[in-house]
Amino acid sequence: MRYLGLDVGDARIGVAVSDETATLATAIDTIQCIGPKKDARAIAGLVAEHRVGEVVFGLPRNMDGSVGPQAQKVLDFAERIKRHVAVPVVAWDERLTTVMANRAMVEAGASREQRRHNVDRVAAVLILQNYLDYKKMANPAGPELSS
Repeated sequence: MRYLGLDVGDARIGVAVSDETATLATAIDTIQCIGPKKDARAIAGLVAEHRVGEVVFGLPRNMDGSVGPQAQKVLDFAERIKRHVAVPVVAWDERLTTVMANRAMVEAGASREQRRHNVDRVAAVLILQNYLDYKKMANPAGPELSS
């Protein structure tokens, strides 16, 4: 099953997708935000195009774990996505993901311009990869087989 990872911001949405074995996350797109309805439709299009079985969006909680104004905006957008797709849409804690994405790109030698254009996609990869790794650790034997 493929997973779609989202880093939802006010101006852009970074998008990543997993391989079919749900092992590796790869950046695929950055969506320029137009409006919640059109943005949700764009996500629904990616879900269909990549045959995604679950959407994972980063939830930017405050450092104390509470839900602040930005996290509430993301939760509201996730509710809109749920109305456009027939797959589960789940939140994943993304505290400091954008900071880590920027740091990784600085260490890789990316220019300021490259970082500005790619930070959302890299953050989406980090969110999704973290979620995939967690799922693998929680169920190392893989899905149970029915007889």
